Amino acid sequence: MTPKRLVIAAAQMKFRAAITDNVAWITQTIEASAKAGVDAILFPECAVTGYNCDFAAISAVEVDEALKTIARAARVARCYALVGSPTFSKGKRFNSLLVFDRRGREIFRYSKIHLTARDARFFAPGNALALFRLNGITCTAIICHERRYPELVRLPVMMGAQIVFHPNAGLDALAVSKSKRGGRDGIAVRAFENEVYYVFANSVGPQGDDLWSAGDTKIVAPDMRVLALANNRDEMVIRAEIDVARAGRKYAREVLAQPAFLRAHWKAMLAACRRQIKV
Repeated sequence: MTPKRLVIAAAQMKFRAAITDNVAWITQTIEASAKAGVDAILFPECAVTGYNCDFAAISAVEVDEALKTIARAARVARCYALVGSPTFSKGKRFNSLLVFDRRGREIFRYSKIHLTARDARFFAPGNALALFRLNGITCTAIICHERRYPELVRLPVMMGAQIVFHPNAGLDALAVSKSKRGGRDGIAVRAFENEVYYVFANSVGPQGDDLWSAGDTKIVAPDMRVLALANNRDEMVIRAEIDVARAGRKYAREVLAQPAFLRAHWKAMLAACRRQIKV
C-alpha cells in the first residue's frame, strides 16, 4: 500500500567550483538526511555542476561519473534523491532533474522545457511533462524559470500528481535577489491552486560575476501553509513530514468536469501528455 505520510527534505546549496566538491556535498547530505529519517530529498537545478558556468566545457563523461556516485549514495542511504544536472542525449545537452530511487536506480528524468536566454546558449528544450512515482506517490516537477508556466503543473496534477518538486538556481543581481526573499521566491501558489504539496530547493548566496541566489528554500502544504522555510544566507537542509491524503487535487480534478465544453479537449490533451511521457 502507498504510505500516507512521507518525510521530504529540500537542500539549500552553495555551489562549488569543482564538480567533485558539489558531488561530495550532495552525497554527504543524502547520507545525513537519511539518518535523520528523510525518505526523499530535492537538490537545486544543476546541483552537480553549479549554474553560473560554461556548460560547453563540461564533459558528458565527467557528469556521468558524478551521477553514478550520487546513485550509489542513494542506494547506500536507501533514500530517494532528486538532483539537478546537465544531461546528454543524441548529441544534445539538456538541463535535467534526475530521480534516483532507494536502490540507486534512475527512475525518471525530466528536461527543462522553457529555457531562459542563458539556458538556450547551452541546452536544448525538453518535450515531455514530468510524471513519476516516489514511494508509490505520483509526483511532478518543474525547473527554475518554469514557475511562469502553470500548465506544466496543472496537467500532471490532473493525471494524479500530489507533490510538485521545483529545483531552482537563482542567478540575479543582489537587489533582485533581495526582492525575492522572505518566502517570496518560488511559486507556492502552485500548492493552493492545485491542492498539492510544493517543494522548492534553491541555491543561496553569491554565485560569481556579482550574481546572487535568494535562498528561501521551502516546503508548502496544499492549503499554502509553509511547513519549512530556509533563510537567505546559509547552506542548509529543511524537512517536513507530509500527509499525502491532504493532497486531494480538488481544483485540478474539478477542471476536468467544468466547463462541459472542454471535457473532450482535456481528455484528448491528457492522452497526448501520457503518450509523450510514456505512462
